[in-house]
Amino acid sequence: MEEDNTDAAPEAKPFYSGLFSAIVPCRDEEESIPVFYGEFISQMAKMGNPQFEIIFVEDGSKDRTLEVLKELSESDNRVRFISFSRNFGKEAAMYAGMKEARGDYIAVMDCDLQDPPSLLPDMFKALDSEGYDCAAARRITRDGEPPVRSFAVKCFYRILNSLSPLKFAEGARDFRLMRRRTLETILSMQEYNRFTKGMYEWIGGKTKWIEYPNAGRRAGRTKWSIWGLAIYSLDALTSFSTVPLALAAVLGIAFCALSAVAIVFLSIRQMIFHNSAYGWTSMVCILFFLSGLQLFCLGVLGHYMSKIYLESKRRPHYVVSERSKER
Repeated sequence: MEEDNTDAAPEAKPFYSGLFSAIVPCRDEEESIPVFYGEFISQMAKMGNPQFEIIFVEDGSKDRTLEVLKELSESDNRVRFISFSRNFGKEAAMYAGMKEARGDYIAVMDCDLQDPPSLLPDMFKALDSEGYDCAAARRITRDGEPPVRSFAVKCFYRILNSLSPLKFAEGARDFRLMRRRTLETILSMQEYNRFTKGMYEWIGGKTKWIEYPNAGRRAGRTKWSIWGLAIYSLDALTSFSTVPLALAAVLGIAFCALSAVAIVFLSIRQMIFHNSAYGWTSMVCILFFLSGLQLFCLGVLGHYMSKIYLESKRRPHYVVSERSKER
């Protein structure tokens, strides 16, 4: 007697054909990695268990992150990892993962689950059904963040968009799904001082923004300090805009003109009223202000020169100390 399978649920079909590579930079994330792995595998099962690989890039961790990655790699041959000799930064980690990726579709995502794997189906739909080149995640709320940090981020995006010819979406994450051709274009940009979000905007193409409310970390603590964010913001501003250089020049010309007018005015007033040019306190304040302005302009110039200096050295972006076995 034959069994009746009419009520059996049909097996889910994969969302795409080809290999999917997930690039996951991590530093001191021994608590987050197992949680991320479980969520990611669960999402892949919901999507029909397509072909995929997870490339973890260990960026100079001081905890057991590398040991956890080794255990995962041994238990699941879809998991690969590379480990840096020291901390080279997230930009270097993303670049290393991109060079290692073998997929037709590539996603960059954090392992703290602030980049929810549940967004992947919408991202694949945007690429396969809607004709987009990239799909990127964008937070529309910042619930759970300190108010000072949220305010500073909003100010950063306003300043960046006002000074750069490129326009950046506020709340944009590094979480992005792209086609192979987009990845190849990013890899062709060999500069040492990398700002990947700016590179995406520079190469153009159609990008669909997937909006979602802020998701808190599921484990571990953030590695971004206020000082680190400030340095990262300065690098972002000077990577894709020369407006600060022009601004420094304009400020210099403006204050030279203002000083010339003030000298003429004070000279005429002295000739008419005599002994009218006095007040060492105000003079000292003006000197301090102008000196500070000069130092600011020199700092802007120095930052651009430091980028030229680092580019001229042609050093590698990172040094790999260990990697998973090739399969």
